[in-house]
Amino acid sequence: QVQLVESGGGLVQPGGSLRLSCAASGSIVSINSMRWYRQAPGKQRELVATVTGGGSIDYADSVKGRFTISRDNAKGGYLQMNSLKPEDTAAYYCNAVVYVTAHNTVNAWGQGTQVTVSS
Repeated sequence: QVQLVESGGGLVQPGGSLRLSCAASGSIVSINSMRWYRQAPGKQRELVATVTGGGSIDYADSVKGRFTISRDNAKGGYLQMNSLKPEDTAAYYCNAVVYVTAHNTVNAWGQGTQVTVSS
């Protein structure tokens, strides 16, 4: 079994910063790709940031230049969020493809952490 647990969310003023963590546990050989999604009330889940198994990184246009994704191959990953805006308010979820053996992977999701940007 693989578990992902997000932390680091909270209430922050516009212009502030938060660092989200995604801690992985269980029968993990290594983490391949990792993604962060967010979902605001009444809206569809949105892909925010991706780091592939090869290390390529991509961001949604709405967060480029403000958010930074990183990955620790065995422990999880992070999403550094700077210059936060009210429209960044959402529940944030990490998703990872995890190697549980040398050849088998599991697609795992965390339970989410709430980020609220408000003055």
